[in-house]
Amino acid sequence: MAYEQTFCMLKPGILQRRIVGEVLTRLERKGLKLIAMKLIQIPRPLCEKHYEEHKGKGFYNDLVDYMTSGPVISMVVAGENAIKFVRALSGATNPQDAAVGTIRGDYAMITQNNVIHASDSPESARREIDLFFEQDEIVEYEDGNGAWIS
Repeated sequence: MAYEQTFCMLKPGILQRRIVGEVLTRLERKGLKLIAMKLIQIPRPLCEKHYEEHKGKGFYNDLVDYMTSGPVISMVVAGENAIKFVRALSGATNPQDAAVGTIRGDYAMITQNNVIHASDSPESARREIDLFFEQDEIVEYEDGNGAWIS
């Protein structure tokens, strides 16, 4: 197995519905650890850079509008195969295809408002972490429960 850092972000709908704790609990219960987290209102230029791979697609402007409509929680999550596990916990991008028990399957109904973003590769994770965090904002620490969850 490989220890990884990955980026994920709770979108405005999570905060508006006051279910941040429920989502964080799912990540922590899986055995992942939060090593950076902050509540931010994403400036439009940062949001556009974050989603630049989708520029020109029909949903791009609506996505950027949604993501800048309210605060988000950006996070760096770490653990063994963290990218794969955060993606699995998040569920399919389209909530209609997301299994019950996943974050999107349980809390989202519309793809554009799918409640969580999760990096899809080590390259994306590094790029997204660098967009949202300075290195001194990431706090690696020894998890005393590591032997029980690995």
